[in-house]
Formats: sequence, structure tokens, C-alpha cells
Amino acid sequence: MAILTLDNVTIRFGGLVAVDKVNLAVEEGNIQALIGPNGAGKSTLFNLITGIYTPTEGEIRFDGAVISGRQTHQIAALGIGRTFQNIRLFNELPVIENVLIGAHTRGKWDLLGSILRPTPWVKREEEQLLDWAMECLDRVDLAGKAWEVASNLSYGEQRRLEIARALALKPRILLLDEPAAGMNPFEKQVLMEIVQKIRQTGMTVFLVEHDMKFVMGISDQIAVLDYGVKIAEGKPEEVRVNPQVIEAYLGKGAKQ
Repeated sequence: MAILTLDNVTIRFGGLVAVDKVNLAVEEGNIQALIGPNGAGKSTLFNLITGIYTPTEGEIRFDGAVISGRQTHQIAALGIGRTFQNIRLFNELPVIENVLIGAHTRGKWDLLGSILRPTPWVKREEEQLLDWAMECLDRVDLAGKAWEVASNLSYGEQRRLEIARALALKPRILLLDEPAAGMNPFEKQVLMEIVQKIRQTGMTVFLVEHDMKFVMGISDQIAVLDYGVKIAEGKPEEVRVNPQVIEAYLGKGAKQ
């Protein structure tokens, strides 16, 4: 059953059609990949799903409810977490506090609760959130570095910290925008194992990625965008040999 569906989703920026009538269904519990050449509209599609942009036409549904047009925080609270192409950490804060920031939508206390922090129920909730943040770090193999400053982490570890922060939201679907970008082969292998473990918890994963070895080795389904249009969709072995996909990546006349 599809947890996320896009129905004829289109967005125009002036005369530029960045995403053009895209239909897509992400099945619950799957690892779904979205690939395509640079400028194909992949990150734009993620921005549409998470409310950064509003579709010019079409409709986006999450668990059956229309989410297109809602605010980003409302969409996040429904259970859609994401990372971004560029690392966006609070570098001078400890690793654990970066994760706790991602858990803010799960806290029940407000400004008054912050002022009255000694209150037992506030302290209890803080302890629960801290335990949850540590669990998220453990899922990405960073629990041992919880109290280090985020800027001290290696590049690959910082990428994984972003995933931990997204997990702190307790999402039902996790959107990863080029999670393996800039990683060396060992870091990519570690990341692949982490993503597979996340899926084993029952979470749906939807990722954009340029590394084809990574995509082909981890995905259940792959959709391909080119100039904002979906040109192919299917299992990795089907997409790998699709003539339109080969042409989009290698140009006309390319041979398999």
C-alpha cells in the first residue's frame, strides 16, 4: 500500500517547468529511489513533498491525506522527516543536542514549561527525549560520540548525524537527499547498512542519489526524472537497462 502519492504534480517558476505532471507512489516499507541527471528536478520534488514549495498543479497525499499546500512544520509533524543535499548542522553544539533539535515536535511542554523546568513532568519528558536521541544516534553508529562537538565529526559522520536528527522526529517516511554525496567507498558501505537497518524497523525510505552502485544495491523501486518529467520507473534491474534512462545519462547513441 502506498504511503506517499503524487498525482500530476507540477511546479513552474515563471516560464520554467521544473517538475512536470509527475505521478509517483511510494509503497510503505520500501526503499524508493529517485534518480536523474543534474537539474532533473529531484530536490525540487523533495521540496514539494515537504512543503518548501507548493505545487502549481496536482496533489500530494501522505497516508491518504492531502498535504500539498500545508506548512513545513505541519508536514513534519505528520511523520515526514528529511535531510538536505548540503550538511546543515549546528556545528558548535554537541552531537546529542543536534539530534534533540530534531525531536522538538515530539515535546509537549511549551514556553511555560521551559521556565518551570524543575517541574517533575518537564524533567521526565527531557529525560525521555534524551533517551530517544541516544537511540537515534545508536541507529547511525554515533552513540559513542554523543557529547562531542558536531564540527569534530568526520564528513561521513556528519552525514549520519543529519539522518539521526531526522529520525528523532519519529517519521513514518524518511527522505534522504543525496545522503552518500562526498563519501568514500567505506563510508558509503556503512551508510548502506544503516539505511537497510532503518528500513528493517518498518520505516519507509525515499532517497535521491547520484551514486548508481549505491542506488542499485539498496533500492526496491527506482523512478527516473529528466527535465522534470518521469521517464522510467521499476525495479533496479529494469531501470538499469531502460533505453530512455541510458540516453538521459549518456546521451543519444549510447550503448549498453
